[in-house]
Amino acid sequence: MTAPKTIGFVGLGQMGEPMCAFICKGDAPVLCHDRTPGLAPKGGTEVDSLAAVVAGADTVFLSLPDGKIVNAVAGEIAALPDVAGKVIIDMSTIGPAAAKQAAATIQGAGMTYIDAPVSGGRQGALKAAITIIWSGSRAEMDRHQPILDLFSKNTFHVGDTPGQGQAVKLLNNFLSATAMAASSEAVLFGLAHGVEMKTIIDVVKVSTGNNTAIEDKFPNRVLPGTYDAGFFAELLNKDVRLYNEFVREAGTSNLMGERVAEVWNLVEQTLPPQSDFTRVFEVLENRGKS
Repeated sequence: MTAPKTIGFVGLGQMGEPMCAFICKGDAPVLCHDRTPGLAPKGGTEVDSLAAVVAGADTVFLSLPDGKIVNAVAGEIAALPDVAGKVIIDMSTIGPAAAKQAAATIQGAGMTYIDAPVSGGRQGALKAAITIIWSGSRAEMDRHQPILDLFSKNTFHVGDTPGQGQAVKLLNNFLSATAMAASSEAVLFGLAHGVEMKTIIDVVKVSTGNNTAIEDKFPNRVLPGTYDAGFFAELLNKDVRLYNEFVREAGTSNLMGERVAEVWNLVEQTLPPQSDFTRVFEVLENRGKS
């Protein structure tokens, strides 16, 4: 199987723009499209419609906000002429049900759909250090690996069925959300006993309570007061909601999930839109004072 001759990229937002920018550094031409014009990175060719991207590309990457938008785009793509044989790689976080629906639409038009959400956040995307969670054809993963390597550090094939990638992505983001919320409460407890935040971080980083929040978010975003991890609180809350929705559907234990959802609902209700998710620390700090 030969590598794609031309790449398309749809969705140049917080995650899509840096991922597309690294793809543009490769050998294949890249057609870029977003509903907001002027976002195409250096080396990419901006086109003014989804149809133009699909017509000109062998493989089209999607990086879109939610399942409703993904499925609307999937429907538009499937309705276009001469699309059979194209590959759609969806890197959005939309939940298993939406991925399965998009797959049915795309595959029904003779194309290949890959469910491939990513982890690592905007900071990871800016460093080409994200993880791709691929569910779908392994042969297509191998064929696209040189392109994937341009903007990621890991690619995991987690299954052959669309929706499996979403399941792994959601459980990962649930764990990340849990770590950030729980670490915030734990650090506040330590501060209340007169221990400095840096000391708490230093101890926990080399102890059994270590996690991604303590390893990265607290020393680099909370301690200096920058709160700039690059992921909006409302987007993390969306992922926690999706996780809880599909846990209920699966019928597995959800004691932790429901409590974590309460925290992130509070965070979204408290903070202005597009606040960094690390500001959960401030929300819980202020809640403790009230």
